Amino acid sequence: MEAGGLPLELWRMILAYLHLPDLGRCSLVCRAWYELILSLDSTRWRQLCLGCTECRHPNWPNQPDVEPESWREAFKQHYLASKTWTKNALDLESSVCFSLFRRRKERRTLSVGPGHEFDSLGSALAMASLYDRIVLFPGVYEEQGEIILKVPVEIVGQGKLGEVALLASIDQHCSTTRLCNLVFMPAWFSPIMYKTTSGHVQFDNCNFENGHIQVHGPGTCQVKFCIFKNTHVFLHNVPLCVLENCEFVGSENNSVTVEGHPSADKNWAYKYLLGLVRSSPSLIPKEDTDFLMSLDLESRDQAWSPRTCDIVIEGSQSPTSPASSSPKPSSKASSQEAEVGSDAERVAQTPDSSDGGLSPSGEGEEEDEEQLTYRLSYQVQGPRPVLGGSFLGPPLPGASIQLPSCLVLNSLQQELQKDKEAMALASSVQGCLIRKCLFRDGKGGVFVCSYGRAKMEGNIFRNLTYAVRCIHNSKCNQIHHGLRSGIVVLGNGKGIIRNNQIFSNKEAGIYILYHGNPVVSGNHIFKGRAAGIAVNENGKGLITENVIRENQWGGVDIRRGAIPVLRSNLICFGYSDGVVVGDEGKGLIEGNTIYANKGCGVWMMSSSLPHVTSNHVSYNGLYGVAVFSQKDGISEFPGGHGAQENFSEDGDAILWETELEKEDDPLCRPITIALVESNSINHNGASGLYVQSSEVLHVISNVIHANGDRGISVAQSGQLTRVANNSISCNRQSGVKVETQCKVELRGNGIYDNRGHGIITKGESTVVVENDIIGNRGSGLQLLPRSDTKVIKNRIHSFRAYGIAVRGRAKALVQENIIFQGKNNKTIFQQITNNRECIMQNNKFLVFKKKSDTWRLVNPPARPHLENSLRGPSAAHGGQKVAAMATRITARVEGGYHSNRSIFCTIL
Repeated sequence: MEAGGLPLELWRMILAYLHLPDLGRCSLVCRAWYELILSLDSTRWRQLCLGCTECRHPNWPNQPDVEPESWREAFKQHYLASKTWTKNALDLESSVCFSLFRRRKERRTLSVGPGHEFDSLGSALAMASLYDRIVLFPGVYEEQGEIILKVPVEIVGQGKLGEVALLASIDQHCSTTRLCNLVFMPAWFSPIMYKTTSGHVQFDNCNFENGHIQVHGPGTCQVKFCIFKNTHVFLHNVPLCVLENCEFVGSENNSVTVEGHPSADKNWAYKYLLGLVRSSPSLIPKEDTDFLMSLDLESRDQAWSPRTCDIVIEGSQSPTSPASSSPKPSSKASSQEAEVGSDAERVAQTPDSSDGGLSPSGEGEEEDEEQLTYRLSYQVQGPRPVLGGSFLGPPLPGASIQLPSCLVLNSLQQELQKDKEAMALASSVQGCLIRKCLFRDGKGGVFVCSYGRAKMEGNIFRNLTYAVRCIHNSKCNQIHHGLRSGIVVLGNGKGIIRNNQIFSNKEAGIYILYHGNPVVSGNHIFKGRAAGIAVNENGKGLITENVIRENQWGGVDIRRGAIPVLRSNLICFGYSDGVVVGDEGKGLIEGNTIYANKGCGVWMMSSSLPHVTSNHVSYNGLYGVAVFSQKDGISEFPGGHGAQENFSEDGDAILWETELEKEDDPLCRPITIALVESNSINHNGASGLYVQSSEVLHVISNVIHANGDRGISVAQSGQLTRVANNSISCNRQSGVKVETQCKVELRGNGIYDNRGHGIITKGESTVVVENDIIGNRGSGLQLLPRSDTKVIKNRIHSFRAYGIAVRGRAKALVQENIIFQGKNNKTIFQQITNNRECIMQNNKFLVFKKKSDTWRLVNPPARPHLENSLRGPSAAHGGQKVAAMATRITARVEGGYHSNRSIFCTIL
């Protein structure tokens, strides 16, 4: 384009010298000139916007280095904001007969300061008329008494922010006021710097230090581009207030308190603020660029299916054996074995196979060509998929990660599109809207209580004791895209906390306490100095589809009567345990992937009665699942288990626990059994499941595979530990070990290919019924001195050792078992002489006769029979029904936050 023969670039250079009125006139010349003026966005319009002393960078304080979409539009919004406080100026009372001839009175400008018309703010206000502008020139203005605003005025500081300081206590009694470019400090006689009970107040580009601001309904306020240093904003029964682009620093208590149900009375500014909320575009935060973790997820889905092994005994390798594809180790290396413990539990020191175990065939030993061969076919259940089959392999440093689609943070627009209720809330709000603000370096952020309503969108909460607390029947509803939030829900606080990034908090990312009952979904909670999510003191909640990673304490910590539903979360790379269930913790832990935490996958303490079901627990540094009695010495174990303190400050427990509503909660019925069911527990550093507890425990239908120690280790079991229908395979030591004075029932399990014995027991009451104990490197069963064991209707085989070995003065009933013979130089059964307390009845011993013999586990087929999962019958046997419990908990959580008495607290 060329106007008047000059190039476009030259026109832009000339127009860059024009002031705002001249730019407006030029834009009215013609369409070409209008487009020319618009093209000055990144030059003249930017210069005008940043040069305005009454405003700051449009993306301050969260993203001051990010350019706005349009500098002209940002400047326009700043300019219009200076006019909106007078929107009701035309509605001044006047006589009806003069209404047609009414002329609006011109605004005066009153100057305050040394050498000007007035020397104090009070004297200027005494002479001010409606909507006059009072300009305070640089200096410090200290008022000795309370200032009462009786007429609408605008009070503006001249010069740069900080050059005009006002030490005053102002009480607004008029309909509207605007204050701009001022530094407020409290007067000597009162900490209240500003309050209003009915009118509308607008603060632009002000600083507030060491005092209070109070707005009571039906009063309203709009606060933009302000800094609050150790200042408390108290909003009581406000119908609607807007705080945006503000910074809150160094609070000694709460920065913003929203209290009370929004007032039904509304002043003139309510409609204006409501239109402002509805018309403003929502913030879309950047992705968390730090969220690249060390794992390639997409390349390992194929290994999730169970493997079927045809094991060749005493002969050449089977083509389906995992060891057949591995180089044949030297005879020296493969024959080396190590004694582990006094019970002769043996571990072969050989290279790992592809699935973490080692096939018992083809081990490099010198084979006798005349030895006979037979085949034994059975199925070993491998890890089952969770979260779309991800997180199967070990963590690989430097590799990228692709999260399952259900765990990727959605944009705000995506969240709103799938949730009509959230969309309605995003377009309107009652109470307080807090948008694009920064809360940092203090004790508390936003406190919502006593039926208060708040909506938070695009805020950053950093280095706070807590960021958001919703208590005493407040409702925290539809929380999206808050950045760096630490959220506390207690005192019957309810609602939805969804799709946030919550990280680097000094305490738990989310605390749920004292009957708090939110839905927590789709959040990324990471790099906290404590737990990711802590549910304590009878807290509830539905916690689903969150990514909880790299936290210093447990990813999720459940204690003291808490009863949440923890479902379909990714809990990984923590510096302690994945999930900690402390004293008297309950709830449902279902369908989670608990991966590569340095401590245990799941750590359950005494009197904890959770149901742990359908989780994938893998590659954790210690035990996959540990059930440990606190009185027996937590300090014996590394990682600081159980060290997390309660959340308690300012007497919250006493204050809110005494005021909780008494509900007829079906979950208050006694739950007497902890349940570990249908989990995939594999490749953990120590035992897959470790039990040292006096509580009743049911371990049902799990896959316990390729763990670094034993599959299941029962060190203490004062009450019955029932182990049924599990696949226990390829673990580095024995499949199951039962220590002295333990009561254990093993029923319907498949115990395959473990590197030590299949089962070792010293227990005083061990029942081994209807198990398949096949292919383990040591004996199938080792019954040690002083044990008392019933071995009934099992199928047992060992490659090198004995099917059953009875050592010392063991008491045993061995009845109706099928015991397969191993090598020629080993017998099927070994019994120490002079042991009359070992009774053998109706056992079947199968000895191979010819080279073509093939034995298969049929009638019934190889155990466990996972297709006939004991989820229903086993739970009924123990007095619990998992499915019913899940339904009850979920219904209680999801249905509990729709009370008409509850309040809205929305973080978007």
